Amino acid sequence: MAGAVRLPRGQARFAYGALAAFALVTVAAGLAAWHKYQLLAGPSASAPYVDNPFVGVDTYFRNLMGWRTGLFFVALLQFSVWLANMRDVADVLWRQGQRRRRAWLVFGWVIPVAQLFIPKMFVNDLWAASRPEPQRRRGHPLLTAWWLSVLVAANAYSGAPKELKKAATAGQARHALLQIMFSDVLYICAAVLSIIVVWQLLRRLERALPTAAVPSEV
Repeated sequence: MAGAVRLPRGQARFAYGALAAFALVTVAAGLAAWHKYQLLAGPSASAPYVDNPFVGVDTYFRNLMGWRTGLFFVALLQFSVWLANMRDVADVLWRQGQRRRRAWLVFGWVIPVAQLFIPKMFVNDLWAASRPEPQRRRGHPLLTAWWLSVLVAANAYSGAPKELKKAATAGQARHALLQIMFSDVLYICAAVLSIIVVWQLLRRLERALPTAAVPSEV
């Protein structure tokens, strides 16, 4: 059984790419939000439509926010697929330590309350499987920091885009944009920590498996 297991290096590369693309688009959206925030403080917002810099920035900002949302779901899907493939490796090393069925890799992200701990349980179990049997402990400060960053990013300022749509004054719009910019920073931190967690888990599980049992993935 051990001889047939493959480390999902290709899936890890896709996960890196999706998370990095999400982070880069989020940076661009944050910069567009800052530009829009600055313009709303001046007379440009009330100037004629033709050659109005606010119109171009607003279009650019909305497009980037749409891309950010789309890439968020792509990154989440890719991360879940990678986790499912990593589960094959963990089953070889410590099957009894994997506490949840694979279906929870889908339901764990969407069911209320379960969202708060199920995905972290999968990662904790993988981390424990990568350690020698006498030292198997679930959890690590890196995993705690990663999961807290994900939860905070997903929930802090989540209503800011709706507030921006409903804003009736420049002041209200600026307030919502400020929240969106803070949210962007949180999302970037979560994406960076997610990349680190993927890299660490792949490296640790690779070392835990016998070298001969880990054929390279094409």
